[in-house]
Amino acid sequence: MKKIIITALKGLGILVGIIAIYLLGVLLIPYIPVSAEKVTEPKTITAYILTNGVHTDIVMPIKSAEMDWSKKILFENTLSKSSDYKYLSIGWGDKGFYLDTPTWAELKFSTAFKAAFWLGESAMHCTFYKTMTVSEDCKKIELTQAQYLDLIAFVEDKFDYDSSGKVMLIKTDAIYGDNDAFYDAKGSYNFLDTCNTWTNRGLKEAGQKAAFWTATDFGIFQHYD
Repeated sequence: MKKIIITALKGLGILVGIIAIYLLGVLLIPYIPVSAEKVTEPKTITAYILTNGVHTDIVMPIKSAEMDWSKKILFENTLSKSSDYKYLSIGWGDKGFYLDTPTWAELKFSTAFKAAFWLGESAMHCTFYKTMTVSEDCKKIELTQAQYLDLIAFVEDKFDYDSSGKVMLIKTDAIYGDNDAFYDAKGSYNFLDTCNTWTNRGLKEAGQKAAFWTATDFGIFQHYD
């Protein structure tokens, strides 16, 4: 019995140590900056990064010479079905969090556990906007054509596609408003690769300021103060 107790305490100590190291990394690593790419080409595309206080999205113009997102993410898949939107925000995350946890009060241990340890599926949350307003929660980024094409490729690569090459709508009532929809995505959310890690990686792919690594929205937005 004594050996069992000692082994259990050692295991608990290792677990606590791993959690402490992770939390320390979450707090400190985002302060390591990744500088914006130096370019000589004109910056012709205006995009945004958006946060709701926890989750970040990449916001892009719906229609431009480089991409017409309305042909991939259909207006008709929203409740409003309106086609007069100007911007599309896209975020990647755990499907369980998106669909089963509309508020933190409804978070279940099983949902959090699956999300943390590669056990759940992922989804893309796509929201249309008519206007974007720069604020503490919304930062503007300017992109060259080449940078925007890199960002488009990064975002498109995270969607899951059916046999005909179309994105896969998730039919659910767990939408957040009349201007959004969910789609199946590749990969599994986990404590090392979160929704904010994905957004941060997208910024780096597009040659923008970013954190070396971050699990939180603060890790990104502190570089845009």
